[in-house]
Amino acid sequence: MSQNDNLFKKIMRGEIPSSKVYEDDDVFAFNDISPVAPTHILIIPKAPIDSLDELTDDDATTAGKLLVAASKLAKKLGFSKDGYRCVINTGAQAGQTVPHLHLHLIAGRDFIWPPG
Repeated sequence: MSQNDNLFKKIMRGEIPSSKVYEDDDVFAFNDISPVAPTHILIIPKAPIDSLDELTDDDATTAGKLLVAASKLAKKLGFSKDGYRCVINTGAQAGQTVPHLHLHLIAGRDFIWPPG
């Protein structure tokens, strides 16, 4: 599959509808269609990065912007004081189903550690 054909690229181009909650020059964020908590947002880089394993030193700013977007959204949506979880699944065994780096921002319920 070409990087231009993956699900998240189609969402960013508007070919697949989504509930966008944040966008800037480098990052796009939208509500997950199969949420695992009351708040479940996917934050993705606009750059074509397949997974965390594909990051290079040149991608450090982009990777940091994913975390900054998570922090901004947590504050904007009002759950930063109660707590939230940021998850990046890398590879099939970890649960990555779309070949595009993405951060899950999850909030609105109690979590356990370690996660299952």
